[in-house]
Order: sequence, then structure tokens, then C-alpha cells
Amino acid sequence: KTTYRALLRELPRRSLATPTPLHASVRKMYEEQTAAASKIGKTGGSSDADAAQQDTLAHRRQEAEQFAQYARAQRQYAALVERYNPGSWLDEEERIRLTARRVGLDLPVEGQGQKE
Repeated sequence: KTTYRALLRELPRRSLATPTPLHASVRKMYEEQTAAASKIGKTGGSSDADAAQQDTLAHRRQEAEQFAQYARAQRQYAALVERYNPGSWLDEEERIRLTARRVGLDLPVEGQGQKE
């Protein structure tokens, strides 16, 4: 349940009326896991098939946890790049001007169409 919530936190927010295919896939996977876990719990989980299914469920849960951690890391990375490298989305002239201002220089204004 916590992994499911962590995944939903990292995915882009959408309304419940129009979920993305990724949201639908995550929900379906967790519904299947819940149904399979309750089935194993009712039968006692003693057969080889139940043991194999438990291993599969544990593996899928680990993959979901890893994906949630990866998505969280990517979101934090994007926030850090935006914070510490704010000129990355600017054009080259504006980036040069901001770099010069950062070290205390003002670039001269280029005259456009000046008569001599």
C-alpha cells in the first residue's frame, strides 16, 4: 500500500475521471497483487504454485519500489538543475549577459542601425 501511494505521488497528477494509461496500469497491477495475496492467504500458501506466486509478487513489489525511488530521484534532479543552473533554458546571448553580471560586469549595449 505504501509503495502504491509512493508511485502515485511521483506520477503527474490527473483526475480520477481521466487516468493516464500509466495510472491505469499501476492500479491494475496492485489490484491483481491484492487479489493474489488474498487467494494465497485463504489456501494457506503451502503448495509450490503458491510459493512461486508469492515470489512473483515479492519481485513485482520490489520493482515498484525501485521505480518509485527512481521517479523521486528524477524529480529531485530536475528541481536541483532548475535551482542551481537557472540559465540552462536561456538562449546563448542572455546566458552570456547573466554570466557577466554574475562576476560584476555589464556587457556594452550593441548598437543596432547606428549612423556613423
